[in-house]
Amino acid sequence: MERTYRVLSRRRHAVRAYSTTTSSTQQGTDSSTIPPPWRPATALDEWVEREARPISLRQLTVFGRTLSEGRLLSSANYVRLELPTRIAHRLRNMQTLPYSALTNQHISHVHELYYSAFEKLRKVPEVRTLADNDQLCAVIRECLHEHLSVIPALAMGVLEIQSAVPADVCDQLMRTMLRSRISRRVIAEQHLALTDTYHSPHSMRRSQSAGSAPDEDFIGEVFLKCKAREIIDTCSSTITRLARRAHGKDTPLPEVKLFGDVETTFPYIPSHIEYIIGELLRNSTQAILARARTNPESWTSTSSSPATPSGAVPPIEVLICESAQHIIIRVSDQGGGVARDVLPYLWSFTTGPRKEKRLKDLEQVPRLAGTLQEIAVPPSIPPEDSSISSITDAETLRSSKHTPESAQDSTEDSETSRKSQSRKDRYDNSLSTFTARPPGLRLGIGLPMSRIYAEYWAGSLELHSLEGYGVDAFLQISKLGNRNEVLSTRASMDAV
Repeated sequence: MERTYRVLSRRRHAVRAYSTTTSSTQQGTDSSTIPPPWRPATALDEWVEREARPISLRQLTVFGRTLSEGRLLSSANYVRLELPTRIAHRLRNMQTLPYSALTNQHISHVHELYYSAFEKLRKVPEVRTLADNDQLCAVIRECLHEHLSVIPALAMGVLEIQSAVPADVCDQLMRTMLRSRISRRVIAEQHLALTDTYHSPHSMRRSQSAGSAPDEDFIGEVFLKCKAREIIDTCSSTITRLARRAHGKDTPLPEVKLFGDVETTFPYIPSHIEYIIGELLRNSTQAILARARTNPESWTSTSSSPATPSGAVPPIEVLICESAQHIIIRVSDQGGGVARDVLPYLWSFTTGPRKEKRLKDLEQVPRLAGTLQEIAVPPSIPPEDSSISSITDAETLRSSKHTPESAQDSTEDSETSRKSQSRKDRYDNSLSTFTARPPGLRLGIGLPMSRIYAEYWAGSLELHSLEGYGVDAFLQISKLGNRNEVLSTRASMDAV
């Protein structure tokens, strides 16, 4: 009883102290920014009060193109303040969950990771020198590595807490958390990339002689000239290799046919667009192969490609359309469409007829970064023991997009390979090799995550199914890179 009295007394003194200090420094402030009287102020409240500052791909590239020590330090201080702000908002989101949900082992694990990162980042002092920046980068790398378990933990958590939280609230929480996670990794990885670029002797010589870096394909993590054809080819070759390993070398696989403005280019982050296209092609390939096993005769009467040879499967058609401000990519297959009992839950992380199977599969994926490359098998896993292709160098996959077709481009290709290897060795980020993910593991989060990736840069992803025939998926992205990132709404400071 006496101990309870002391705790309550300390809380009253803390509230009184907060009221005294804030009344003299925050007069005129909206009352909604003051924590409720029954809870003392915390460091989290200060950061929740701040607004996140969104950026665009164009801002990322313009800032990095004329990189100098001053600009690098400015980038460091932006990241130093922005990361704890965005993490604080998501911590407050989780704190609004019912107690029984927040104590779920997976949700609690994510909350602990976020709070640990928040404490580390908020205590980083202002970056004034390159040495200070190196210390900040070390903290960022540590957080990026620790948070690789966030996606599967969140996915399992929202599946398990539905007895306490409605499914639509769980879905909204998952979308909010993932969108914010993407935003943090973008600015964090971009700053790490700019730091490595600045410290590169090759880059330093250029900046000293010319005053600014010349036009390059990569500015940090942003690829200025993503070519539609090369993106599709990269993803297609990866999915084909996986399917060959899973179903056998003699299994007929769908050909990916390209149409339209296939040579169009646009600025984008390769890991984002590759994840989206890779998931769409993977789903189409799996649907076609499943239909070939169960009802191969159906194509003889419905296929729009009469030239398809006997025993083969119809192709996956990819149409690319370019407009003044947007690029639209349509992926069409003849895999039989989406079953009616699954269609209403297509974009949900938490609902659908396969929840139990998804939960078991997620338990086998301890780390997940949401990239095409992570479906690779680490070199330590023998090929004969794995059901999918062994791609030991994830960055080689990206650099293959730039392989020249003529001998005179060999110097440029060598330079691209050097940059790719540098990015690979830089830090354990979303382009590194991850835990094996066999194709039999249907996590049920590929399409919802693809939509989040698409919408992050103000794009969209829609899917139209014709049951008994196939699916048309429509991806729209910005061609100019001038759209700000779409951030999650700021958490209310007085939510708890």
